[in-house]
Amino acid sequence: MKIYKLLVLCVLVFGCCEEKEECTCIACDKPVIVDSYLHQEAPDDYLMITKVSIEEDCLVIEFSSSGCDGSTWKVNLIDSEAIAESYPPQRTLRLSLHNEELCDAVFKKEVSFDITPLRVGGDQVILNLQGWDEKLTYSY
Repeated sequence: MKIYKLLVLCVLVFGCCEEKEECTCIACDKPVIVDSYLHQEAPDDYLMITKVSIEEDCLVIEFSSSGCDGSTWKVNLIDSEAIAESYPPQRTLRLSLHNEELCDAVFKKEVSFDITPLRVGGDQVILNLQGWDEKLTYSY
């Protein structure tokens, strides 16, 4: 077991960057889901997106919603699978929230998503996130 932990530690420290000087090694919380059916049908409970950024291969989203403490919220980032043929290409995403908490307090959460599956030909893609007015340029 100790060897396994040591191996995992080595991969985390040394394995995620090609050049040590540029290594920041950000680990995303969750993967993006690429599924046209879920894009339409996944839960759509009310939320307000308050901040969005791209950090390496992670899309970081801060959002708020009402609830008791937010601990039971289920959140996913879902891509529609459609790729708009523009330059650069564009994809449409939505943040899905399943919230069964019945309290009037408002809580903020930040979640990051691995967006590497959204890469297409070329070196960048525009991400259109529903509920966020600005287009996001993901360069890779």
